[in-house]
Amino acid sequence: MSNENQEVIVVGGGPGGYVAAIRAAQLGGRVTLIEKSKLGGTCLNVGCIPTKVLLHAADLLAEANHANDFGINVNVTGFDWKKVLKKKDSVSSQLVNGINGLMRANKIKVINGTAEFVSSDTLFVTKADGTKETLSGGKIIIATGSVPAIPPIPGVKENDHCINSTGALSLAEIPKSLLIIGGGVIGVEFASIYSQFGTKVTIIEALPKLLPLMEGELTALLRNKMEKSGIEIYTEAKVQSVESSSVGAKVNVEYKGEGKCFEAEKVLVAVGRRANTKALNLEKAGIENDNGKIRVNHKMETNVPDIYAIGDCLGQVMLAHVASVQGEVAAENAMGLEASYNGKTVPSCIYTNPEFAGVGLTEENAKEKGIEYITGNFPLMSNGKALIMNGGEGMVKVILGKEFKEILGVHILGPRATDIIAECALAIGMEATIEDLIETIHAHPTLTEAVREAALAAEKIAIHAINK
Repeated sequence: MSNENQEVIVVGGGPGGYVAAIRAAQLGGRVTLIEKSKLGGTCLNVGCIPTKVLLHAADLLAEANHANDFGINVNVTGFDWKKVLKKKDSVSSQLVNGINGLMRANKIKVINGTAEFVSSDTLFVTKADGTKETLSGGKIIIATGSVPAIPPIPGVKENDHCINSTGALSLAEIPKSLLIIGGGVIGVEFASIYSQFGTKVTIIEALPKLLPLMEGELTALLRNKMEKSGIEIYTEAKVQSVESSSVGAKVNVEYKGEGKCFEAEKVLVAVGRRANTKALNLEKAGIENDNGKIRVNHKMETNVPDIYAIGDCLGQVMLAHVASVQGEVAAENAMGLEASYNGKTVPSCIYTNPEFAGVGLTEENAKEKGIEYITGNFPLMSNGKALIMNGGEGMVKVILGKEFKEILGVHILGPRATDIIAECALAIGMEATIEDLIETIHAHPTLTEAVREAALAAEKIAIHAINK
């Protein structure tokens, strides 16, 4: 039974915070949500959603330029970047307005301001209008998210041509050249956006490969596609400094033991994000943290009774859907129920062209853990729907336990990969085996057929590919 009328204070209104607020209200809680800016947080305002609008616009442009392949006579004369940005803003605004409506519908009190701890059960709130308020008692859920990390590279802070992901979403004009420091998800997605709009893009990544947490074999395929599209990629390359130049910025890089210089109109610094907890005064509440990353257990509880933390401020898996699920768990525990967070079905999605998604173990993970496994690969060149949509670029890869053939991981590079991955996450959550995938009839012609074919390939009985 939940504790109806329980006071719950949520600090942060992003995809973790607003979901936690709604769930606590559904269970009868009297909820107050504190948000310093717009509801929806980074995700809806300067992250997931606006980025995907730009990616969709870029993909539409690419499709229009290849429409003649299907006998559709399209004369692409260019694009209106201001309209693209206007569409981005309108989509974000519509979603944010929807969340405001949900707050009202669930009788959640929203305070526009910032909060800091003065003790383990008291928050001091500075409102946007300059007034102050102290909130005490009840349960507290911290959901303050993250901010872009700024690396200690000489010249980055001083150069106006260096931007972060927020700046990259609102450039007044398409830059002629863009150098991206960081080959993670943010860097790769912006490379996909701007290269399709005609920008000369260069990626500098310090590690041996792009997207270090994703499946290595498919990452290599994506890199090959990106390089064929004109994107220059340098891995095992370390940025030493940034200087001003007539073009915009000069980036000095150590590459294969030698110095190399690049010039670009804009430099996107995309080396990750850090927990946004500095202003909370965690020490006043006695909350354990690791350089600002809050420590919690599987119930999202901190070491301090009645204080929970969720999402990016934990500094672990910084994904909106993770924050939302953790928000539900925290709210249910705060309201007296028993809930636990289990991250084994968390999908990772990258909205490049083609899309890239994965869930569960990669082959590299299995090797590191000493797990005996087998794999099954199915090239999308042999899938009719993929052949129609993008010429069959990409692949589906399944990773199975060697003895029982349980599904350990599935990784997809191809059209709609970020949608298809949900089936695979469900399979892992249900501890499905290869037989479950094979015995499930998949509609034809669809992209999801490729998941079943990859499972068949693991048994060397694929129907539409040569078994190896």
